[in-house]
Amino acid sequence: MAKKVLLVENEEDIIGILQKRFVKEGYEFLSAREGEEGFRKIEETRPDLVLLDIGILQLGGFEIMERIARKPDLKEIPVIVISNSGRSEEIKKAKDLGTKDWIIKTEFDPQDVVGKVIKQIGK
Repeated sequence: MAKKVLLVENEEDIIGILQKRFVKEGYEFLSAREGEEGFRKIEETRPDLVLLDIGILQLGGFEIMERIARKPDLKEIPVIVISNSGRSEEIKKAKDLGTKDWIIKTEFDPQDVVGKVIKQIGK
């Protein structure tokens, strides 16, 4: 069975690029464009890994991470943050909330994203 990756991201271009790459690599790929939808999909689908934009609408990435941390059945799901920022205080907060890795959008390379996912959950 294919491993499931959920991307919570509001930028259509990034969703499209990553969807093509992850499907090509044999993953089941799901996406959500805003925070409430993203958290609902996390609860309903139990993905193997979440790629999470911290700047999404309605419910921000940090709030989603806080919700995940409070739920014993979700807190083992690895989260990789995607952000426009590489500010140290944001990275520290994400690490404190349990993120496994950090991707800066301006340095975005789809193959690197796949590599980070493989490092966390395999293929």
